[in-house]
Amino acid sequence: MSEPLKLIHFSDVLCVWAYIAQVRTHELKTNFPDQVVFDLHYFPVFGDVPGKMKAQWSDRGGIDGYAAHVQEVAAKFDHVQLNSDVWRSNTPQSSLPAHLFLSAAKLLEQESSEFAGVQQLLDTLFRAAFFEHAFDISNNDVLTQLVDEAQLPVDLMLAYLRDGKAHAAMASDMQLARDTGVKSSPTITMNEGRQMLAGNVGYRLLEANIRELLSEPGDQQSWC
Repeated sequence: MSEPLKLIHFSDVLCVWAYIAQVRTHELKTNFPDQVVFDLHYFPVFGDVPGKMKAQWSDRGGIDGYAAHVQEVAAKFDHVQLNSDVWRSNTPQSSLPAHLFLSAAKLLEQESSEFAGVQQLLDTLFRAAFFEHAFDISNNDVLTQLVDEAQLPVDLMLAYLRDGKAHAAMASDMQLARDTGVKSSPTITMNEGRQMLAGNVGYRLLEANIRELLSEPGDQQSWC
């Protein structure tokens, strides 16, 4: 059996477009269970929430204006249900703390097959905690409690935070995003970076690109 097609997925956990797109990635996993694999990476679109709001939303209502914008975006998609208080209460300061835990989860997966799927589970958990329950997922106490309540190995993850390995992994994700030219969340790259689908990309377009690559394996860098 040939190796599965690797889809490198970049996102920020606080990005509503990435949250909306989750249903599409889940559908891809369902329809191509043995043919594609997602490699999750994170980069900080919301690394500095106060600074972002001041620079981009100070003349549009600030955080309340942005919260209203997110509700308007989500209202266009039937599968998305946002908490009415998201962004308005328990406003996160940064996506980096959550990204740090997710980097630790990925290290766990790399360490042992016992922890396979932990990163994806935690990714889904954090996004739901924020968008559906309006939790402050920039708060380390909140993150630790979420991991613990999900009966995931919180002590092992915290060990990666203490020794700096999770920070190194997170920095590696950020560098990969820069090197790849990723500028928006979510972004999926495939075919060794030669194909990039960024932002609100429909499922059929994602599926078409995957089917093309699966039907024409090998080096597709050039038709010349």
